[in-house]
Amino acid sequence: MNLKEIMTPADCSIKREETVLKAVAVMKQKKWDIVPVLNGEGKLDGIFTRSTLFDMILENKPLTEPVHNFLKRDAVAVDYRTPFETVKEMVEKSGVGTGVITEEDGRVIGLLRKTDMVMGLLRSSNALKEQLETVLKISHLGVLMTDGDKRIVYANDQFIRMSGQELNGLAGKQLVTLFPDLDCDSIDSLFFSKVNIGNEQAMLRLSSFKTGENSRGLIALLQDISELEQMAQELKTVKNLKQTLDTAIEHAYDGILMVNEKKKVTMVSPPLLDLFSLEKEEVLHRPIEQVLPQMNLCSVFQSGEAELSDFLEVNGIKYIVNKIPVEQDGEIIGALGKVMFRQLNQVSELFNKLEKAEKKAAYYKTQLQQTETARFTWDEIISSDPYVEKLKRSARKAAKGRSTILIRGESGTGKELFAHAIHGSSVRKDGKFVTVNCAAIPEHLLESEFFGYEDGAFTGARQKGKIGKFDLANGGTLFLDEIGDMSLALQAKLLRVLQEREFYRVGGTQRIHVDVRIIAATNRSLEEMVEKGEFREDLYYRLNVISLQITPLRERKADIYLLTDTFIKQLNRMLGTSITGIEKNAEAVMMNYDWPGNVRELKNVLERAMTFAETGKIILEDLPEYMINIKLPAAEEPELKMAESAEKSVIQRALDNAGGNKTKASQLLGISRSGLYEKLKKYQL
Repeated sequence: MNLKEIMTPADCSIKREETVLKAVAVMKQKKWDIVPVLNGEGKLDGIFTRSTLFDMILENKPLTEPVHNFLKRDAVAVDYRTPFETVKEMVEKSGVGTGVITEEDGRVIGLLRKTDMVMGLLRSSNALKEQLETVLKISHLGVLMTDGDKRIVYANDQFIRMSGQELNGLAGKQLVTLFPDLDCDSIDSLFFSKVNIGNEQAMLRLSSFKTGENSRGLIALLQDISELEQMAQELKTVKNLKQTLDTAIEHAYDGILMVNEKKKVTMVSPPLLDLFSLEKEEVLHRPIEQVLPQMNLCSVFQSGEAELSDFLEVNGIKYIVNKIPVEQDGEIIGALGKVMFRQLNQVSELFNKLEKAEKKAAYYKTQLQQTETARFTWDEIISSDPYVEKLKRSARKAAKGRSTILIRGESGTGKELFAHAIHGSSVRKDGKFVTVNCAAIPEHLLESEFFGYEDGAFTGARQKGKIGKFDLANGGTLFLDEIGDMSLALQAKLLRVLQEREFYRVGGTQRIHVDVRIIAATNRSLEEMVEKGEFREDLYYRLNVISLQITPLRERKADIYLLTDTFIKQLNRMLGTSITGIEKNAEAVMMNYDWPGNVRELKNVLERAMTFAETGKIILEDLPEYMINIKLPAAEEPELKMAESAEKSVIQRALDNAGGNKTKASQLLGISRSGLYEKLKKYQL
C-alpha cells in the first residue's frame, strides 16, 4: 500500500515559538493525539503529544509557555515512499500510536495513526477478497475451504453448482462427508484424477494452509472432467486435421511454402524441396529471402494482394509462383507460396486452346449482338454545343414513347448514333435493333428484305423462305437509314405497315402482325422531294411525328477539339500509334475547314494523319492536300486566336457544369486530367 493513500493529511501545524495553548486548540479541532511542530526551516522539530499535555496539567504548568519546551524530539519521521511492511514493523515496536509522514525534502505531509493502518488494511483486504472472488468465478474451478477441524467454511458458486447443494447446507459440514473415500489427515498437497461430486465427476487437488498457530485448514480445487474431455476431443480433432493437412501437403502435386509475419519459413512441402534441390533443415525457420529469394514472396507484404509471377526456371524446369497473403483481423500475418511446375507445358497448351475457343465464341457473340442490338449510347455522342445538348435531351424524352422518329442531317453527322442511343434508352431496349440501309439494297430486293418471302416466291428464292426485317424487329426497333432513297411503290407498302401494323410476305397470303417502332434517317430534303412527287406526302407526315435535326460540324466547330481528343485515343489503340496532339498550324487549318463530310470525315482525316505522322504530334504536312491548299484568311493569327477562344469557352463551360470538379470536367470534355491541367495553365483558368 502507498502511505499517501492511508495517512491523515497534515493540513495544520504549529511553529516551535507558538504556545502550548495553540497546540491544544489544534489537537481539539483535528482530534489528533499529536501535533507536528516545525522549526524555522519548515521541517519537523518534534511532536507535542496528548500524554505531554496530561503531564503539564498534573504539574500545574501554564499553557501559555512556548510549545518547544515540551516537545518529544526522538519522534521518527517516515518518508512516504517507505514500504508498508517496514512501517508495519516500526509500528509494532513503537510505543507511540501516531507517526509522521514526510516528503523527500523533510516537509511534513501527514500523520499515520494506527486507525489509519487498520482502515487501510481493511480496504486492502476487501479489495483482495473481491479480486480473489472474481478470479474464482471466472476460473470454472470449484473451490472449497475448511478450518483446522476440516469443517467447510467457504464454497464458491461453481462448487455449489457441481455439488447440487445450497451454501447453508454445506457450511459447517465435515469435508469427509463429501469425500468419504479420501484420507484428508496429515497432507500438504494431494491430487486425485477422478472423484464423484454430486452427479458429476471431477479432478481434485487438496492443499493445506495455516489458519492459526497450531492449526491447518484445507483448500479443495475441483475441475469438471467433462470440460477437459471436450477440450481433449477438440485437441484430438485439431491433431487429426493437422495430420490430414500434413499428408495432403506431403503428397501435393506442386510445391507449397509458408512464411510467418517475420518472413521466416514455417512450412515447406517435399516437392518444392525436390525442385530446388534443398533439404528441409536448410529451409525451415530460415528467412525466405536467404533460402529462396527467387520466389520474391515478401512482395505481398507490401501490396497486400495475391500475385502471380512470370515464368521462372531452375535446373531447366519452368515454374510459376502464386503468392498469396495471409490476413487476420485486417493485418498480414504471413504469406503462402504455391509453386506450379509439373506438366506446366501441357496445362499452358490446354489454356491457350481454351482461350482461343473463348475468343472465337466471344467474337461470334459480339458480331451477332452488333447486328441486332444498339451499339452506341448517349455518352458516345460527344459535343459541348448547347444545341446538340438540347437535342440529346429531346431525343431522350422521345425515346420513352412509341412515336416514329425522323432524324435529319448531313452525311456523317451521327444520325445512326442517335438512333442506337434512342433504342438503348427506350422501353424496347431488350428487343432487337435492326438496321436497313435503303440506299445500299437494290430496289428489286428491298421488298423481300423488308417483308421476307415464302417458299418458291421467285426464282432463286430459298426453299424454306425467309423472314424479313420487320419480322426480325418485332418487339424492337427498325432503323431505316437513307429513307429518302426508297421507291414510291415500297413507300406505299411501308405506309400500310405503319398504319395497320401488318403486312404480307412476298408470295404469301397470310397476314403477319408486328409491333415495331420505326426510326428513320435521311440527309435529303423530304419537303422538296414531296413537292417534286418523289416522296409520298402521307408517308412524310407519318414519319415526321418527332423530327430531330442534327447540325453539321462546321456550325459547331468548338466540338472539333473534343472529337479530336477522343478520336486520337481510339485510333492510338487501333493503329498502335502514340500521337499526343496536333500542332497549332495544323489545328488552325482544321478549324478553318468546313468539313463537308462532318464527323465521319474528321475521323478519317485523323486516321490518315496519324498513319503518316512521324513525330508525337500531327503536323500540317500530315493533313490531306485538299485541306492544306484551301486559302487561309489574310492573317492566320486571328484565326488561331478564334480557335483558342472557342476552346477556352468550352473548357470554362465544362468546369461550370462539373461544379469545379476537374475529374468530372475532364470526363465531360473527353480528355485526360493531365491534358485538362495543361489547358487550365495555358488559359490561366
